[in-house]
Amino acid sequence: MSILQLTEEDLGILNSKIGLKHLLADKKLNYEKALRIARYEVKLRELQTELIKLQNWVIKGQKKAVIIFEGRDAAGKGGAIRRITSHINPRYYKKIALPKPTEEERGQWYFQRYVNNLPKPGEIIFFDRSWYNRAVVEPVNGFCTDEEYERFMGQVNDFERMIVESGTYFIKFYFSITKEEQAIRFKDIKSSPLKRWKMTAVDENAQELWDEYGHYKNLMFEKTNTELCPWVIIRANKKSIARIGATEHILKTIPYKDVSLLEGEEVEK
Repeated sequence: MSILQLTEEDLGILNSKIGLKHLLADKKLNYEKALRIARYEVKLRELQTELIKLQNWVIKGQKKAVIIFEGRDAAGKGGAIRRITSHINPRYYKKIALPKPTEEERGQWYFQRYVNNLPKPGEIIFFDRSWYNRAVVEPVNGFCTDEEYERFMGQVNDFERMIVESGTYFIKFYFSITKEEQAIRFKDIKSSPLKRWKMTAVDENAQELWDEYGHYKNLMFEKTNTELCPWVIIRANKKSIARIGATEHILKTIPYKDVSLLEGEEVEK
């Protein structure tokens, strides 16, 4: 892209602090790349500003919200949650990524430990993987019995209906990537000393078990994509597009108003 092809709006973005940062990041000027990244960051900041308004509305109105992030390994769920939560008040949201259940938890009702992490009034909960582990990951990897799987599938829609009927806003995302993109991301993770810790034994088998994951994913959609609690599929091969899409959906779905808290105002938790 030459500078002659840039619109007035493009030039304004490139001349901003964000635009200049990316324009000057490489020795060789690349207007197209700099503009693409700057547009994403400008849009993300706009949406993050709206998320602050949404959270203020949740806090002041003592509302409750649950947002689930599901998807294949390396689909970008954690990265999306980080962008969504990066500027909101950490006192009034939680990111929940539960480890494998303890012996005590294995003897409880499957949903019990998730119930213990549902939101208080004025709080938003983000689940980085959720009870849907039992719908896909566990049966694929032999972590549950057929009976446990069938019991879960028979209860999950009623469980989610109770969450919604308790006055909780509820969104469930599925981040979808291709097999080829997952392989690229796994290679990147393995080659980086800063990311290598992310690879688990389950991740190592994800490519080999791709079709099995697909089978259980399709069953999950078929049985749990209800009118009350539908799945929102986010095409996640492009991380920036996925993050923007998920954030926009949250802002569109939860009917918040701009009720900005006064400086220093505290809301009792």
